[in-house]
Amino acid sequence: MYETIDPSFFNAPVIELARNLVGKYIVHERADGLLVVRIVETEAYHGPEDRAAHSFGNRRTKRTEVMFGEPGAVYTYQMHTHVLMNVVGAKEGVPHAVLIRAGEPIEGLELMQENRGNHIKKVSDLTNGPGKLSKALGVTMDYYGHHWTEKPLYIAEGLPQAEIEAGLRVGIGNTGEAVHYPWRFFEKDNPFVSKYRK
Repeated sequence: MYETIDPSFFNAPVIELARNLVGKYIVHERADGLLVVRIVETEAYHGPEDRAAHSFGNRRTKRTEVMFGEPGAVYTYQMHTHVLMNVVGAKEGVPHAVLIRAGEPIEGLELMQENRGNHIKKVSDLTNGPGKLSKALGVTMDYYGHHWTEKPLYIAEGLPQAEIEAGLRVGIGNTGEAVHYPWRFFEKDNPFVSKYRK
């Protein structure tokens, strides 16, 4: 039913990629069921020139290594207790990535509820943030270095985009001029877009 996107899709400038990811599907085929969300919010990270990027200054560490590899690779990292999902973009050797910030559930809502916990009462609270989204989809650090065109976790063509707005990225307060870059892209008026905070 869902077709993996062509690998050439990821070989694009990271700001263009971040915008084009809005509206695409993330599909996770698990033994206990199918989980699908439609991406409604992303952020571009334009390392090595971007002070907010983990790869600023071409910083190459065990954590950032995958960013220097093939476009379309999965870059997962941990922040506090949350796993965050990223899409490596641009071209090999250029450490750019897109953070997937939020998604709208399409299939597997009950499973997402189980993954997040029954204390979550509003459907929009299940996936309206990057850590929430990964947990709802059952995505762990094990997917580091996986490719977004390979099952069981992949990006597929989605529905046509609604109106997309650009804004400031979230939670990057100590990054100099980078706080002012309008590199967050989100679907206008979608209730699953995360709450903006500085």
